[in-house]
Amino acid sequence: MSLLRGVFQRRNIGSSLLKVSIKASAGSTVAQKFSTTPAKTGGNIKYFKIYRWDPEQKQKPYISTYPVDMNECGPMVLDALLKIKNEMDPTLTFRRSCREGICGSCAMNIDGGNTLACLCYIDQGPEPTKIYPLPHMYVVKDLVTDLSNFYDQYKSIEPWLQTKVEGSHDLEHGEFLQSKEDRKKLDGMYECILCACCSTSCPSYWWNADKYLGPAVLMQAYRWIEDSRDEKTKERLEALDDTYKLYRCHTIMNCTKTCPKGLNPGKAVAGIKKKIAEGHMGTH
Repeated sequence: MSLLRGVFQRRNIGSSLLKVSIKASAGSTVAQKFSTTPAKTGGNIKYFKIYRWDPEQKQKPYISTYPVDMNECGPMVLDALLKIKNEMDPTLTFRRSCREGICGSCAMNIDGGNTLACLCYIDQGPEPTKIYPLPHMYVVKDLVTDLSNFYDQYKSIEPWLQTKVEGSHDLEHGEFLQSKEDRKKLDGMYECILCACCSTSCPSYWWNADKYLGPAVLMQAYRWIEDSRDEKTKERLEALDDTYKLYRCHTIMNCTKTCPKGLNPGKAVAGIKKKIAEGHMGTH
């Protein structure tokens, strides 16, 4: 069952959902406990300030500060989070899985930028590392955000190979053949892991997430539009030719700047707009 479906209708399901608040308040016993923990003598201590909110607790969001000895910790932010959870505070909640930048589970906002905790090196400077959930998303708990709407939007573009007539392709050994040149057109798009870092960095998506598909989903849509094996290009473009679905993009390019995989969602969105414009010109 989809978790907390319909969050954009601001429904209350159990405890109220909260959007990420930069003005998180202190005062929790957990926050006080770890904020006052003294540094180990002679240790290479790095402090992590982490956004906390538990829907089962009657309190506002707050920041907990945790000291981590970097001599006993791996180099990535995810290493620090795991160390904090395993050795200091088992109530800390976040998503993680592959640890290799493949699954996209550990997407979060680290020191002001959206990225993957498993690919983000811990800053060696003296300033504390600040960790928040993905911005402008409803928080389920701590660093976990609700992605139901994001996945529903992904489903809406029908992200699978479609042909008009079954068996219309010349098949060899049950495969859809494609030239090397056509296959190369998909480079820079198929690598997307749907971590939502780009979409949640986009101001247009912040204000219109119920209507605007966002850069991640639009890039996935363009991946199928550009696929030479797919025969529903016209239908896909017509479905996207919408004031809100596509044209809320104002080419701010936060999406491309923040992508932890080094992809260019902004270019893909521009590609969709260009193909639609060419289609309109062809009808006149």
